[in-house]
Amino acid sequence: MRIAFFVSIIFQILIIYFWQEAKFLTLVNVIILIVVIIRYAKADYYNKYQSDVKTGLLQTAYFENSVLTEKDMGHLPELVREYLRFTGSVGKFKVNNFKIEFTGKIRKNEQSDWMPFTSRQYNFMQTPTRLFFMQAVMKNLPVAGYHCFKNGSASMDIRLLSLFKVQYQDGPEMDLSETVTFFNDMCCLAPATLIDKRIKWLTVEGSKVKASFTNNHITVSAWLYFNEEGALINFISQDRYSADAGKQLPWATPLKDYQQINGYKLMQNAETIYSYPDKDLCYGTFRLISVKYNCQDTD
Repeated sequence: MRIAFFVSIIFQILIIYFWQEAKFLTLVNVIILIVVIIRYAKADYYNKYQSDVKTGLLQTAYFENSVLTEKDMGHLPELVREYLRFTGSVGKFKVNNFKIEFTGKIRKNEQSDWMPFTSRQYNFMQTPTRLFFMQAVMKNLPVAGYHCFKNGSASMDIRLLSLFKVQYQDGPEMDLSETVTFFNDMCCLAPATLIDKRIKWLTVEGSKVKASFTNNHITVSAWLYFNEEGALINFISQDRYSADAGKQLPWATPLKDYQQINGYKLMQNAETIYSYPDKDLCYGTFRLISVKYNCQDTD
């Protein structure tokens, strides 16, 4: 808000000055000043994300500093144990935080244009935290988005030029939805975290398992689907809100193209899909670029 107010004042001053002292103020001067303001706003906006990451890195370890063993997985359904073996999580250190980088594209609905994006995020397990920063292009203009989830409280702040808010959302519905997203990250991107006691394994039916995750008095659930190899191929929850629909809809993240990355076998491509009564809407595609576990700094 303070940046937007500052920019508004600057533009008002420029307009007055331009009309009164036009001979001293060239178009080039105006453009240079605008560029400086935008760069400052971009740095200020991104610094908020970086500051939250640094705070997250101060969290104490949730899981003990030891490797994941078969004994640690004893309470898990066999399908989940097979998944952890398939991904190469067994015999490696337990995961207390992780950093993810994606490329992809997103859209609001079928009428919207796809927006290419790159993103980076950090997740922390002790106090469940998900910090997702995205840079995208909308109608040839840069757009940045920061999704911040801290211990059950979530917000989404989307800005044009990292300056002008085009969408902001928080509140109970956002808190519930981002709890689902945090649980999804655990399942899809950090399989070793599935030993978490905050997860309850509810039902096993054939090649799928239903589980719930509880944090800060918020409980969400999802079905996890596995193939014969042991790979997780889909995650479907009924608990996530669609802002476009204004209500909860089935939300799925089909996964495919498993690859070796940083010593683990993880999905390479995923989609995010809302199921409406009459159709399915894929509103996002994600390609995993990098993953790092147990980060010590903000490299």
